[in-house]
Amino acid sequence: MTTSQPVSQLGSHEVFNQPEPQRAVDLWGQDQALREHAIAAGGRGDQLVRVGAKWGGETLRVAAEDARRDLPRLKMFDRSGRRVDEVEFHPGYHAVMQAGLEAGYTSSAWDGQAGGQATHAALVYYMAQLEPGVACPLTMTYAAVPALRHQPELAEVWTPRLTSGVYDPSSTPIATKRGATLGMAMTEKQGGSDVRANTTKASRDSEAYRLNGHKWFCSAPMCDGFLTLAKAEGGLTCFLVPRWLDGERNGIHIQRLKDKLGNKANASSEIEYHNALAYRIGEEGAGVRAIIEMVHHTRLDTVLAPAGLMRAALQEAHWWVSSRSAFQKRLIDQPMMRSVLADLAVDTEAALSVGMFLASAFDRDDAESRALARIGVALAKYLNNKRCIGVIAEAMEMLGGMGYVEETPMPMLYREAPLNGIWEGSGNVICLDVLRALVKEPQAGDALMNVLLSMTGSDARYDAALKAHLARWPGLPMEAEARWFVESLAVLLTAASLMKTAPSEVAEGYVSSRVARDRGAFPGAVGGMDVDAIIARLG
Repeated sequence: MTTSQPVSQLGSHEVFNQPEPQRAVDLWGQDQALREHAIAAGGRGDQLVRVGAKWGGETLRVAAEDARRDLPRLKMFDRSGRRVDEVEFHPGYHAVMQAGLEAGYTSSAWDGQAGGQATHAALVYYMAQLEPGVACPLTMTYAAVPALRHQPELAEVWTPRLTSGVYDPSSTPIATKRGATLGMAMTEKQGGSDVRANTTKASRDSEAYRLNGHKWFCSAPMCDGFLTLAKAEGGLTCFLVPRWLDGERNGIHIQRLKDKLGNKANASSEIEYHNALAYRIGEEGAGVRAIIEMVHHTRLDTVLAPAGLMRAALQEAHWWVSSRSAFQKRLIDQPMMRSVLADLAVDTEAALSVGMFLASAFDRDDAESRALARIGVALAKYLNNKRCIGVIAEAMEMLGGMGYVEETPMPMLYREAPLNGIWEGSGNVICLDVLRALVKEPQAGDALMNVLLSMTGSDARYDAALKAHLARWPGLPMEAEARWFVESLAVLLTAASLMKTAPSEVAEGYVSSRVARDRGAFPGAVGGMDVDAIIARLG
C-alpha cells in the first residue's frame, strides 16, 4: 500500500537537509557489535534475528511511544467507593509487554537450552532500545525464578507461569492463569538500601503469614505477585505476596504512583500491606539470603540495559550525522564529529562486550563461573551506568537543538540513563558490595584475577595498568578509595572482554583511551584511534 508523502514545499520555504524519520530499525541486522558479541557468548542467533526485526519495526515502536505519552493511571476506587487498587495502561504498554514475554525475555534463561542467559541478555539490550519501562516487570519476573527455588512448593505453582511466554494482565488468581509476572517491594522510607532497617511486620496465619507495613517503592504494581521483605518472629524474612486471591483482593493498597524523572511507561508505586496474605520463601531470618538470587540476576540486566540505551542514542546520532550537512560537508565527514562518534562507539561496544561476557558466565554452572558472575556484574553495573549518562548526553548534542526535542528519542534516553545506576544498588552500595564479596567470597576475587591475568601479553598498556592496580592496592582499599578501586577493576575487566572478542581497532582504542588514559576529559578528546574502522562497524 502506498501512502502520501509529507509536503516539503511550504509557503515560506522548502524543507531540505532534514533526515527522513527512521520508521524501523533492524536491531540485529544493523548492529554488527551485537552479532559478534552475542554469538561469542553463545546467544541464539536465530531467535535474536527474529526478535530484532520485530522489535525494531514500526508497529512496536509506535506502541512504545504511545505507552510513554499516555501515562499509567491509578484507579483506587470504583464508582461506588469500593477499593480496587488497579493501574490502567495504554494498549501500547500491553502490546510491548506481550512482545517481551512471547519473545522469551523471561523464559529463555530457564528453558534448558544452551545459551539461555546470553540470549536473555541480548533481549534486555533490545528492550532498552524499544521501551525501557516494561523492562522492570519483565526483568523481575525473569530474576524471580531462582529465588523461588528456596521454596519448592511455591516454585511448582509459579515458575511454569512466569516462564510460559504468555501475557495475561487479568485481575485473577494465579491458579487460573497461563502466564504471570512478579514484581518486587523491598524499600522502605527509613532504610532505603539498608533493608535490615525495614519495619513491615509478618505474623503467622496457619501455613501462611499476614503482612502489615509500608513500602516506599513497589515497581510494577499490577504484577501477579511481589517478593518482599518483612520481619517475622525469626527475623527479616522473604515472602511472596500474591496480588489476587480466590474471590477477593489481597490487602495491597496502592497509595500513589511515583512521578519519576523517566521510565514513564512503568507505574512505580508506593504501597501499604493491610493484613496481606503472604507465603514464606526460605527460612525465617534468612530473607536477605533468599532474595539475593533475584538481586544477582537483576544486576545482569542493569549491565545490559545501559548498553542498549547507549546503542539507541548512538544509532540515532549516527543516522543524523550521516544524513545532514553543515558548512558544505556532511556532518559525518567532519573530523571532530568522527572522533566524537568513534569515541562513543567504543564506550557502547565496551558496555555490550562485558555484559555478554558475563552473561556467558551465568550460562555456565561451574564454581569459577558462578564466582566470576557474582563479582563481575557488580563491577560492570557500576562502570556501564556511569558511562551511560555521558554517552547519551554527547549523542544528544550531536543532533544539536533537535536532540533536545521530544519528537526525537534523545530526551527519553537521557531521562533513562541514570536509572539502572540507582536500581538494585546505587554506586556506593555497589562498591561496598564488591569489597564485601572479596572478603566473604574469596573465590570471586580469584576468578576475576584469572580473567585479568589471562589477557596479559596481549597489550603492554593493559599489562602496565594491571601491574599498577596491583601495586596501588595489594589488598583491599580503604573505604574512601572504593570507587577508584572498583572503577579500575571494572575498566580492566571490560578491556579483557574486548580483547577476547572485539576486533583489534575497538580493543586497542579502548585500551589506549580508557586503560592507559591517553585522552582528554570528554568524549572525542582522543587521538590515535582507528576512527574509520570503528565507525564502519555502526552499520
